[in-house]
Amino acid sequence: MLGNKKRIYIIGTVGVPACYGGFESLVDNLLDYTPADVEYTVFCSAKKYEARLESYKGARLVYLDRDANGKDSILYDYESMKIAVREKADIMLILGVSGCMFLPRIRRAFKGKIITNIDGLEWKRDKWKFYAKWLLHYSERQAVRYSDIIIGDNKGITDYVQSAYAGIVAKKRIELIAYGGDQVSRVEDDSLYETYPFCREPYACTVCRIEPENNVHLILEAFARMPETHLVIVGNWEKSEYGHVLKEKYAGAPNLHLLDPIYEPHTINWLRSNASLYIHGHSAGGTNPSLVEAMSLGLPILAFDCVYNRATTEEKALYWKAGDDIVKLIQNHSADFEKIGDEMAESAKRLYTWERIAGQYNALY
Repeated sequence: MLGNKKRIYIIGTVGVPACYGGFESLVDNLLDYTPADVEYTVFCSAKKYEARLESYKGARLVYLDRDANGKDSILYDYESMKIAVREKADIMLILGVSGCMFLPRIRRAFKGKIITNIDGLEWKRDKWKFYAKWLLHYSERQAVRYSDIIIGDNKGITDYVQSAYAGIVAKKRIELIAYGGDQVSRVEDDSLYETYPFCREPYACTVCRIEPENNVHLILEAFARMPETHLVIVGNWEKSEYGHVLKEKYAGAPNLHLLDPIYEPHTINWLRSNASLYIHGHSAGGTNPSLVEAMSLGLPILAFDCVYNRATTEEKALYWKAGDDIVKLIQNHSADFEKIGDEMAESAKRLYTWERIAGQYNALY
């Protein structure tokens, strides 16, 4: 410990300022609530930042010349861990399990504490081939075995850890800490109707990666059967064959608006906050940032029926398993949407504020 400050090294993100995924937003928001007795070091991928700040929101930034995602993330995390060991960090906060296969070696050299957020059971995702699944599952096991504290972002995740690793975690601390969503806000900007004229009509909205686990095919199938009901869906269509095929199949439908990724907060928040309904198709992972953000905007939610989404929405949303279910819910339950939206906003205000989430992390230190 340097003076009276705990030196916490954050491992496993692309970096900050956040312009990518959920863990990056988590770190960016944690830094807004840094306690007086904490000093953060955040590892960043040099490949993603042309302007490389030395510090951000009081945190020291260290750049590594590797990608933080994909197979390179394993060595990216390992190099970060080695630096944390060499610089005698007090705490490693590891976000995701990619590099945790090296924790047996790191643990022998590291005298501080290790806190790991195991994310959303990455090894179960369909996009990974057999060897990648095996490797991620192995890394998850090492994360649970060698961490002092394990964080799950959803009750479904913490229940899984307790069950799958009962013999390992009996004397370990397992914490449920979700994500915040109150960084989003409703946006009014009539000028954007010129770019998105279809938003003058009532529409449902979805923002997600275009992956099978997010059931985009089921959502599109359902709305293709409801030509009078508009859907705005924002995602990375060009990233995979799955996305290419769906875009080619449905791009001609006049009620389906398939938009490329939008990283500018003002525009994406305008698209979401003007929607009359939010469709959430994620079936993997734990607490999805896009879901809690939609809840924070007070949108009525139709969510894929899985334990994670039911836990996040406190069983107060409407749930579906197939395209038929989406059609029936929209046709038969529209009178309930306003009440559901109010309940989503109430849950988000109570559970998913960044002040609350940061307070939970700070309490661990």
